[in-house]
Amino acid sequence: MVGIAAVRNDVAAGQAQRSTKRATALGILAALAGLMFGLDTGVVAGALPFISTDFHATDALQGWIVSSMMAGAAFGSLFAGRISVRFGRTGAMLGAAVLFLSGTLLCALAPSAAVLILGRVFLGLAVGIAAFAAPLYISEITVESARGSMISFYQLMVSLGIFLAFVSDSILADGGHWRWMLGIMAVPASIFLGIVLILPHSPRWLMMKGRTESARKVLQNLRSDEEVAEAELQDIQARIKHSSDAGFGLFRKNKHFRRSVFLGMLLQVMQQLTGINALLYYAPRVFQAAHFGTSAAIWATTLVGLTNMAFTAVAIAFVDRWGRRPLLILSCTIAAASLLGVGVLLGVGATTFAMQLVLCGLVLVFVAGFAIGEGPLVWTLCSEVQPTRGRDFGIGCSTVTNWSANWAISKTFPLLMVAMGASSTFILFAVFNGLFILMTLFMVPETKGVSLETIEANLFAGKRLRDLGR
Repeated sequence: MVGIAAVRNDVAAGQAQRSTKRATALGILAALAGLMFGLDTGVVAGALPFISTDFHATDALQGWIVSSMMAGAAFGSLFAGRISVRFGRTGAMLGAAVLFLSGTLLCALAPSAAVLILGRVFLGLAVGIAAFAAPLYISEITVESARGSMISFYQLMVSLGIFLAFVSDSILADGGHWRWMLGIMAVPASIFLGIVLILPHSPRWLMMKGRTESARKVLQNLRSDEEVAEAELQDIQARIKHSSDAGFGLFRKNKHFRRSVFLGMLLQVMQQLTGINALLYYAPRVFQAAHFGTSAAIWATTLVGLTNMAFTAVAIAFVDRWGRRPLLILSCTIAAASLLGVGVLLGVGATTFAMQLVLCGLVLVFVAGFAIGEGPLVWTLCSEVQPTRGRDFGIGCSTVTNWSANWAISKTFPLLMVAMGASSTFILFAVFNGLFILMTLFMVPETKGVSLETIEANLFAGKRLRDLGR
């Protein structure tokens, strides 16, 4: 069989390695799922102080209000793989769009904390499905030379959503309009619903369903050369036909597939242990612990969102130039050092204006460090290391793991702040970032410029995880 790499040597290499404008545009549209993810993640930070006042919420109830979305996301991601297999990646995103809209309306109109929690569970279901389907879809329509940037663009949309939610919260904070903070998300939810309806199915999903001609037409529209498209079609077909096992059956029988699944799950756990989501969900509370006023804390939180978005753009610019491993190691190092500084300052007591500025600066440095690697690259790697016939199952496992860890941390963070103190809590997160460096050195492969089919072949050949891209 003539592989796609061989064909690319016979055609113009630069042309063959480019995604067409259509593939890029479709990838960007699919990445808007990340925008919804970010909006619903970020909006609760500014709204929570006012929700707590209106509903007389205790620390434990605040934890449930925040973490209910994560619980819904973990539950939704359990079924996301099955939905994606049956209805396609676009079908899964369509279901998520409907849930985004219904959950938003339920939250904005909630007469009680219980109804608000139910609405956030709906939003969580949407996020769990979308976080599974969108990166998978993007990885399957994009060529390897742009795959890292395009999947990272999904994370940029998450960051943009968080930032826009923080800005909206800041504008509405003076009047305490938390219902408007939550309800305004119905506008992007409606737009996303309309966009999903125009996305074509993934060619890999079409091949898995035996719809070869449809897959060929989609690939010809997405690639810069028909020969390249045909060779990629043959590679996909060969991988699918290689074994009748798929999903859990492949996981049970094949030790090499189990390795890739466990790597994806471990990456997601480590991402959550960095402390980023605890900071995003409770940022005003962290700044208030450093003696910021309520309004100042919410505006400082907006700076967090802006930094997250800006440095995710840096990751997009360099992920396909520098590679995954160097960026991830740099990211973990910056995050560990800055969080250690935050912990020390909180321990000393940031009581002066100058110390508050330094603390705010260290928080922003941490967010910048996370955004250039730990944030986007975990999702990129999780979508790259799973083989074609086990991709839905493998990414499903990593997505469930992400949201389960996210739920556990968001639920326990307020209690940790009380039990351990803010200083010790952030020093603990610094230690976890240091452990992430060791994991990257010993387990994470460099997948820059490597086709999904080559990574799959190396996996089943028994190569070490960190050598899958060689």
